[in-house]
Amino acid sequence: MHTTPVSLLERLRRPGEQEAWDRFVELYTPLLFHWARRAGLQEPDAADLVQDVFTLLLRKLPDFVRDPGQKFRSWLRTVTLNRYRDLLRKRQRDPAAGGPAEALADVPGPDALDAFWEAEYRQRLIDRALAVMRGEFEPSTWRACWAFVAEGRPAADVAAELGISENAVYIAKLRVLRRLRKELAGLAD
Repeated sequence: MHTTPVSLLERLRRPGEQEAWDRFVELYTPLLFHWARRAGLQEPDAADLVQDVFTLLLRKLPDFVRDPGQKFRSWLRTVTLNRYRDLLRKRQRDPAAGGPAEALADVPGPDALDAFWEAEYRQRLIDRALAVMRGEFEPSTWRACWAFVAEGRPAADVAAELGISENAVYIAKLRVLRRLRKELAGLAD
């Protein structure tokens, strides 16, 4: 019997899903770090913020129920911005910690998500997922899909170059993209 694959978000809600958490951390660390750096944090402070966000997510994600009207990325960004605001408040109380409080004003809030933000989020997440997934496929399968989809080369040319059938190129594309959709289920919506 074939069952529908469980999305990463659903797996994170289950107790003891270390593999799911490892995958989530692997996918999201670069994105969260990018957001922290974009907000003006230096590398060590950005790393601390990312760690703080993941610590909070360990507590929050098991109870997270995706509202059909709410996007996961909006929720995650809100969580990250709130942790960032907490960091800025702490710095204001502790002048020795330094850091400009107005830096938060330059970071768009969750209600100000524009086309650029949407495209950036999707591209960073997809790029990271592809990098993580690459090792899960035979090199010829990966090369066939990449040449056909990412490079936009004709299937016949890819097949001739790799010494496989044109149909094998289409099957490689199908397998890799199906796996990508499964990996990003609920995360890229």
